[in-house]
Amino acid sequence: MELITILEKTVSPDRNELEAAQKFLEQAAIENLPTFLVELSKVLANPGNTQVARVAAGLQVKNSLTSKDPDVKTQHQQRWLAIDTSARREIKNYVLQTLGTETYRPSSASQCVAGIACAEIPVNQWPELIPQLVANVTDPSSTEHMKESTLEAIGYICQDIDPEHLQDNANQILTAIIQGMRKEEPSNNVKLAATNALLNSLEFTKANFDKEFNILNNKVFCTTRCTCNVWGPVEMADLWYSGWMCSHLLLCVQITIEAMKSDIDEVALQGIEFWSNVCDEEMDLAIEATEASEQGRPPEHTSKFYAKGALQYLVPILTQTLTKQDENDDDDDWNPCKAAGVCLMLLATCCEDDVVPHVLPFIKEHIKHPDWRYRDASVMAFGSILEGPELSQLKPLVIQVRAAPDGHQNNLRSAAYEALMEIVKNSAKDCYPAVQKTTLVIMERLQRVLQMESHIQSTSDRIQFNDLQSLLCATLQNVLRKVQHQDALQISDVVMASLLRMFQSTAGSGGVQEDALMAVSTLVEVLGSDFLKYMEAFKPFLIIGLKNFAEYQVCLAAVGLVCDLCRALMANILPHCDEIMQLLLENLGNENVHRSVKPQILSVFGDIALAIGGEFKKYLDIVLDTLQQASQAQVDKTDYDMVDYLNELREGCLEAYTGIIQGLKGDQENVHPDVMLVQPRVEFILSFIHHIAEDEDRSDGVVANAVGLIGDLCTTFGKDVMKLVEVRPQINDLLSEGRRSKTNKTKTLATWATKELRKLKSQAWYVTALPSHQTTQRPCLAPKHDSYCSASFISAVTEERLNWRIMRGVLNARLDLNRLINCCSLTVSMVFSWFVFRLPAVELLPRIMEIKPTEVSSVFYT
Repeated sequence: MELITILEKTVSPDRNELEAAQKFLEQAAIENLPTFLVELSKVLANPGNTQVARVAAGLQVKNSLTSKDPDVKTQHQQRWLAIDTSARREIKNYVLQTLGTETYRPSSASQCVAGIACAEIPVNQWPELIPQLVANVTDPSSTEHMKESTLEAIGYICQDIDPEHLQDNANQILTAIIQGMRKEEPSNNVKLAATNALLNSLEFTKANFDKEFNILNNKVFCTTRCTCNVWGPVEMADLWYSGWMCSHLLLCVQITIEAMKSDIDEVALQGIEFWSNVCDEEMDLAIEATEASEQGRPPEHTSKFYAKGALQYLVPILTQTLTKQDENDDDDDWNPCKAAGVCLMLLATCCEDDVVPHVLPFIKEHIKHPDWRYRDASVMAFGSILEGPELSQLKPLVIQVRAAPDGHQNNLRSAAYEALMEIVKNSAKDCYPAVQKTTLVIMERLQRVLQMESHIQSTSDRIQFNDLQSLLCATLQNVLRKVQHQDALQISDVVMASLLRMFQSTAGSGGVQEDALMAVSTLVEVLGSDFLKYMEAFKPFLIIGLKNFAEYQVCLAAVGLVCDLCRALMANILPHCDEIMQLLLENLGNENVHRSVKPQILSVFGDIALAIGGEFKKYLDIVLDTLQQASQAQVDKTDYDMVDYLNELREGCLEAYTGIIQGLKGDQENVHPDVMLVQPRVEFILSFIHHIAEDEDRSDGVVANAVGLIGDLCTTFGKDVMKLVEVRPQINDLLSEGRRSKTNKTKTLATWATKELRKLKSQAWYVTALPSHQTTQRPCLAPKHDSYCSASFISAVTEERLNWRIMRGVLNARLDLNRLINCCSLTVSMVFSWFVFRLPAVELLPRIMEIKPTEVSSVFYT
């Protein structure tokens, strides 16, 4: 009775009772584990006990047998096997007796059975278990709970145990699974448990699929009528493609089409995604065939072109599904309509021209349909097949779509502006007159829209007004990027006046504010230093944007704009730095600011440092203290989002250190003594890089910035860096990884940094015979400027930041060959090495970062 009471207190709201119960159970397990497990299994097996007590008992037994940690799990299994055989037999009997007696889900007993099985079956013990479980499922007298809990146990066993240990039982397991998936089975819960068990058993039951294929096919797809049972078909698609589909294609098409037509979204989604998986597989096979052909060898696997053969059945269903949209659908919700568009796109990419005859009738029939859903579906169908077919196949469709007379509708108007942006972005040089005219039209429309504000009478009018402003701002960005500098100067006054007016009228609309800030950013980019005359008028709105942390996209856009201003105005940004820096620091210390903004803020401090050079000294101590704090941040490695965020944070730290060094170094040929203020931090910086080198979750971007920083440290602080690197061999491993990178930037920076490090080692041998140290530069990694990216402002300005830093100067290092020749003690090889190491290079200048040193590192997780 005492044990039952203790178990019930494991869910007590009273913290003291809860801790006391947990302590009692832990102590009981330590003192006599076999007796403890026997007593727990008795509580579990007794239907007269409360549900809380039984569940808690089952949990204790399960946790004594298994763990998510592989090492702990192995220890628990070995500890179980060391228990006396009679005690183990008693426990096993009790947990088996429990199957079918629980009225709650999931079954605790099934997890206990699986935990014991995973310990004993690999060592050839408990051979009677699988036959007993199969009998539980196949016995006509078994209850629903008995069959369900038994199938759950089978599923857990198949999921956790090495497949090779179940090969001899594969037939029996499939028998139980098929029994549970029968059409005649009245319980959907039993069908669900059987389908999950099948999914977990696929790896070791492959050999049985040939003779059981027809049965399994029918069983799996019959169970898709149960909403929760639809995962099996998609997961089995890869297995089927390898051979089983060959003689069952029509059956697969028939069953998946039935699923695609289902009124249950989850079922329809699985039917559609089955064929999306087939398309993915066949596209991979096409790539493999191309590579094999180029290498003059036959491919290991060949496509059977199942997707092409099923087009006549699939396309009508997919196009009809495109019409099942709702104007209130959330953009983030995944539904059959969106899945159908993706599947149609994959079919077009996979089957190319063959898809057009099947899609064309739908487009022709519905492009002028009175129901907007059908018109929209026809346009979606057309857009989905643009990637695969030849241009000649698509031209007739373009003419028909273009003639649609419903341009007043919001969704079509948005699509039209997006199309215009793409046309401008990809326009050739000889199309510049058209770009000029488009710019004037956009400016005229923007001014006309702003004049309409006084006529707004309702919330609906305001929404449409804001949407149109956003579209015009986005389009303005694209045309400005194409406009030449001299032309931009002629229209900049009108553009800026319109944007300032927009800031005044849309204070409550974050979306418009964000788009307007990005439009200003583009204007800054085009005008360069000529934007200075607008700075006083624009600065108040920039400050408002930086303070708008409630709408973090606006704040993010404002932060990015500060970067552009630094790049354009250079030292002229200095009078505004104190106020901007104060606001950015406040945002870093504010827990209400979205965490995605903070790494970008840190990067902008680097841009400011690069713009104002030595004047950044007054911020240096607070920046370096904050960097040291941020560099030590840690996250939960099981949370992939936080791992990505940690990489972003580390990139910011690395860019910050590099930016400080480059900004304080000053003129490239004459290192300014200000940079020596950083020297006391060099050892910590290298320790930080060493920590990154030991982290397996580091991103390629982190590696690129780390190796680049190593090179900068070498060129700035010389032999002191070499000594610190020598005691950290992982840094050399990081450089090797960078040189092997498939990313050109990472590879180039790693190669350059390695050469700088080798140069220091060479100089250590003949330093007295060498010329005075000269600064070398990073290699040029400037990518071509890309156009506006509507998905992310920060990604749109990243390349521009990179270009700006590269344009800060190119080193014209000259070799003093006469001095080398006069050094008679040097060998010819030394002279040659020195000549190679002193070749000119171009320097890439990253950014720096800053936060209040009083803030703890947890501020970065906010």
